Amino acid sequence: MKIGTDGVLLGAWAPTTNHPFSVLDIGTGTGIIALMLAQRTNAEQIDALEIDEATYEQAVDNFENSPWSDRLFCFHAGLDEFIEEPEDEYDLIISNPPFYSEDFKSNNAQRDLARFQDAMPFEDLIEAADLLLSENGIFAVIIPFKEEEKFLALATEFELYPFKITHVKGTPTTEIKRSLLALSRNETTDLVVDELIIEIERHVYTPEYIALTKEFYLKM
Repeated sequence: MKIGTDGVLLGAWAPTTNHPFSVLDIGTGTGIIALMLAQRTNAEQIDALEIDEATYEQAVDNFENSPWSDRLFCFHAGLDEFIEEPEDEYDLIISNPPFYSEDFKSNNAQRDLARFQDAMPFEDLIEAADLLLSENGIFAVIIPFKEEEKFLALATEFELYPFKITHVKGTPTTEIKRSLLALSRNETTDLVVDELIIEIERHVYTPEYIALTKEFYLKM
């Protein structure tokens, strides 16, 4: 699978102000977000979860060939299986979940599994975060902007509250496409909401996007 902008955005943006010791990347795909967190933090335990076998094997290969192979571990399991007997709490839980909720599917079963919301409903993801998040942990996700209100309402039911939200636009003139959300167990009155524009025009990136992601690109 190709590396998508959503994963890069989340991996670069996710708050690490609590200096996480342990990180969990749910639905890691090829492992890009877990690898970015290994680069960004001193976390000693970075676990990743991937249900698709071929993608899991690619993530394992990427982990083993990275400079942080001793800190990265990938589980080949679904989220429901993983939380049956939770052994650890995590200081940072991060996910770029499959969220296409449209009623059509392609002829590629692997791509469908990665892209469609029925592979990982928001309810399941939030419930898992509530179960696995440490007391001062951070839960960070990227979702479609149109799903933000629903996601935050579900999170509130599990007493997980946003403290930072960034709305992402492709260009200055396009609509908001994505929401980057950071939540914790602590309800705050100091919610930070801002906006990030990726491109001024095709392949001309904004200074803000470059500043956020330049540590992860060979050419930017």
